[in-house]
Amino acid sequence: MSTEVTVIATSSLGDRSYLASDGRVAVVVDPQRDIDRVLHLAGAQGVRITHVVETHLHNDYVSGGLELARITGAHYLVAAADEVGFDRMPVTDGDVVPVSDGLRLRVVGTPGHTFHHLSFVLDEAGDGGWTPVGVFTGGSLLFGTTGRTDLLGQRHAHELAHHQHTSARKLVDLLPDGAQVWPTHGFGSFCSASQADAPESTIGREKAANPVLRLAADRFVTETLAGLDAYPAYYAHMGVANAAGPAPVDLTPVARADAGELRRRIAAGEWVVDLRHRKAYAASHLAGTVSLGLDGPMSTWLGWLIEWGVPITLLAETPEQVADAQRELVRIGIDRPAAQATGDPGRWAGDRTELRELTVADFAALAAAQAGDTPAGLPAPQVVLDVRMTNEWRAGHVDGAVHVPLPDLPGRLTDVPAGTVWVHCGSGYRATAAASLLANAGRDVVLIDDAFGRAASAGVRMAPTG
Repeated sequence: MSTEVTVIATSSLGDRSYLASDGRVAVVVDPQRDIDRVLHLAGAQGVRITHVVETHLHNDYVSGGLELARITGAHYLVAAADEVGFDRMPVTDGDVVPVSDGLRLRVVGTPGHTFHHLSFVLDEAGDGGWTPVGVFTGGSLLFGTTGRTDLLGQRHAHELAHHQHTSARKLVDLLPDGAQVWPTHGFGSFCSASQADAPESTIGREKAANPVLRLAADRFVTETLAGLDAYPAYYAHMGVANAAGPAPVDLTPVARADAGELRRRIAAGEWVVDLRHRKAYAASHLAGTVSLGLDGPMSTWLGWLIEWGVPITLLAETPEQVADAQRELVRIGIDRPAAQATGDPGRWAGDRTELRELTVADFAALAAAQAGDTPAGLPAPQVVLDVRMTNEWRAGHVDGAVHVPLPDLPGRLTDVPAGTVWVHCGSGYRATAAASLLANAGRDVVLIDDAFGRAASAGVRMAPTG
């Protein structure tokens, strides 16, 4: 028998779900809320989903596990110690769950990311008995790192970090070096303590490379906690939704808004989000809108920036892009946008006076401006605003820049000094969102649409480090 494990990636949130099968029946691990992807994959492989597994109550997305189990009739495996508002198959450390004649799951308690976190070893039957193929580690042992331990509050972070260290070592003591490691987080997710770019890994590789397995407990805890940056504000709502039992999603099209309705929504202070690429946004956009292109982690930043529950209207070039955005948003619990419109800014504006553009520069232009030779057509920078996260800022920043992380900007617009603002981030994506917020507040703004890694080589004067 050959066991197949298929990755279902949700790159916008930095997560992976899994479908593991023996060719007849399948186990699904940590499914996202849009379960049609999982059902389609199972159908394409001709397998029946008999078990749905949660490694933990997730903090970064709303789970589709409950609805998937309901639709398929599968057993829904959730930690017995977690208090939830729905029926499940409670499991705990040491349980063995038969899946088929050739597959089974072994439950391993791996607290750290949460208090009741579980990992699931996937065993395959052979002539010599059961052999571990790999382990679904959720937010425990990740590729080159571990899941962060502060999502349940800073008061628990130190204790959970010690648990995380113990749990990782428990897994490597239990499994052979060749066993695969299948984490849910760590591919850009803020649930990860740090980032790694490995496409796959094994227990042996993690023993050689992962700090949790190379450092003593106290040093691991100290370094892990010191490296943690802020995480999205909407996380506060995810665990609550997952414990209560998420409702099924509704991805049907939302109502269309004409120019008059868009104008009213903007005037009312609602969020009207332009999903087009930032270059298109800079060239022309509806005044009062916020740029969060679908080419980046739109849902993460939108969910972090908004006041939870505020009406959201989506603008895009095509209905398919609106549908993609709806799918992204239901994953973090934003179930139904208030309205949508497609086409181009000319269709969204009542007249030309409602259209706006952003002035765009690069780091070479900033370097010239620092030297007193601002390029023609650009206003001189009176403020350089860096909207990257705190860890990015500490690693290096422009000399004299003002630092306001993007998630803080809506509440700190008055902290940005007076004058023309040149705003940058790491790539241009977050800076465009910030530029739109600043322009909406009446500020004169220049968008630096450039990679921060090119700033020093472009001649930008950098602040001393160390």
